[in-house]
Amino acid sequence: MRTAYSVDTVRTAERALMERLPDGTLMQRAAAGLATACAQLLGRVYGARVVLLVGSGDNGGDALYAGARLAARGAGVTAVLLSPERVHPGGLAALRRAGGTTAAPEDAGPPLRRARLVVDGIVGIGGRGGLRPKAARLAELVAEGDAAVVAVDLPSGVEADTGEVRGPAIRADLTVTFGTHKPAHLIDPAREYAGSVRLVDIGLGPELPRTPVLESPQHAEIAALLPVPGAESDKYRRGVVGIAAGSARYPGAAVLAVAGALRGGAGAVRYVGAAGEAVLARFPETLVSDRGPAKAGRVQAWVVGPGAGEDASPVAEVLAAEVPVLLDADGLRLAERDAVRARTAPTLLTPHAGEAAALLSVSREEVEGARLTAVRELAARYRATVLLKGSTTLVAGEPGEPGEPEAPVRVNATGTPWLATAGSGDVLSGLAGSLLAAGLSARDAGSTAAHLHGLAGRLAARGAPVGAHDVAEAIPRAWRSVGE
Repeated sequence: MRTAYSVDTVRTAERALMERLPDGTLMQRAAAGLATACAQLLGRVYGARVVLLVGSGDNGGDALYAGARLAARGAGVTAVLLSPERVHPGGLAALRRAGGTTAAPEDAGPPLRRARLVVDGIVGIGGRGGLRPKAARLAELVAEGDAAVVAVDLPSGVEADTGEVRGPAIRADLTVTFGTHKPAHLIDPAREYAGSVRLVDIGLGPELPRTPVLESPQHAEIAALLPVPGAESDKYRRGVVGIAAGSARYPGAAVLAVAGALRGGAGAVRYVGAAGEAVLARFPETLVSDRGPAKAGRVQAWVVGPGAGEDASPVAEVLAAEVPVLLDADGLRLAERDAVRARTAPTLLTPHAGEAAALLSVSREEVEGARLTAVRELAARYRATVLLKGSTTLVAGEPGEPGEPEAPVRVNATGTPWLATAGSGDVLSGLAGSLLAAGLSARDAGSTAAHLHGLAGRLAARGAPVGAHDVAEAIPRAWRSVGE
């Protein structure tokens, strides 16, 4: 499990650890790890031109000490000092002893153009509100060059706790972070700026609390959640999922949601809606009813909304059921918020950014720029688990009782841009519904479905265009690859 902690938590842990260590030990550990990563990226250190972009914080000190180590190995190191009067004195002295030089920001152009490697130590994890003009100009110069870029802890210009990017920011090829990941390493838009992320162990682990702010399940954790039938299983024990989706105008949404449910391991699928003929033509094993959700027969979970059009009655019927419910697409728009909040059985909402924006009465750009804030706000407003789709999928659980630690938001990045295709979300809904019917919690069903769906998209695409049907067909392959 990859975990991330907030800035305040990291700083508290660092203070506790520093009280037991000689002064400067943590910075030296960080600088050693940073220098090693830079040397590996360079390949040959001797004779390489390296530019350090140095701010006034501790990560500026990390950059200076790492630069001193590279200079001692024969690299030509120039430190661009944004605030010379507040630069880390020990780090600067170490760099100069090793033969490094300094430059003012206004003179940074020539060194940056000649550099093979740029080390970004402008702003640390406490940065807020975007870069100041002098730093923003350096970010522009770095973007114009072709040097490899290594960020110290976090690319300057991104916000550690939220993943927001407010204006110009450094785009790194590699980010070297210390002790633990921060939220911005895992969620967009900041994740895109971080490049590859390398975690350097500085001994912080024992000082961190058990519950992180974010967690990103890997294959092993997802494999442990996958429902596997036993010797005595039948279709009911495996889980029957109801699908109330599709319409005369959008029959394909029903077909794709049913495909996701069947490929996701449902023991049986009950379909209710206007697309029964289309569903049976593709999946004759589906149990089709035209009597409405309340009279369709026994199910362990419902999926409602994909392609539903304007008929709100199936949504209301499903929300009244005492089984887990997944709301997607038109179902999100047609559902009464109070009806969702009043439910005692689990509810999972699966909006994309545009749908989330409509539910929150904000712009799509606001949601995309502050995804973590948006998913938490939706979960609180609806008292439900929310899966916010996107380049990184976020799953926020229903808020607990006051005083209880909030469950970590789960992050999934297994997807591919090829999943941005019509009907892909319908497949995801059916897949997550099948997992709800199998007995997974809304949080586990959402994060497991997102992981499998993203991986299926990769397997189906392999760098070429795919449709939603291809993604559904690849789900069993994704399932196997996770379990191997």
